[in-house]
Amino acid sequence: MKKKIESREDVSLLVNTFYSKVRKNELLGPIFNGIIEDWPSHLELLTDFWETNLFFQRKYFGNPMHAHVEVDKKVGGTINELHFGTWINLWHETINELFEGETAEIAKNRARNMGTFLNLNIFNSRNN
Repeated sequence: MKKKIESREDVSLLVNTFYSKVRKNELLGPIFNGIIEDWPSHLELLTDFWETNLFFQRKYFGNPMHAHVEVDKKVGGTINELHFGTWINLWHETINELFEGETAEIAKNRARNMGTFLNLNIFNSRNN
């Protein structure tokens, strides 16, 4: 039975389940696994990020734009809309498997908006 996203534990379940799929994905796995060295710490950071975004509890203080631009540089400027499309499809799939309700829909919309924003800014950063 699906539940609502209501707590840090729910966000952690979402993040951990989602990134286990990302790590196994043929397109995304090599990028993520090649860059991230400490998965437990990174998953905590991502849980902070999504808890901040969904519940407005300021726990994340990083700069995701800078981080993604740097990843793109490390992989030779090869990140494109297919990567973001795959990422968003896995995100939606994971949410749909585990959760329902308003916060689940907000998580989908925020991820879609962030993916679009990150993709455009990565592309624009290559021209500088």
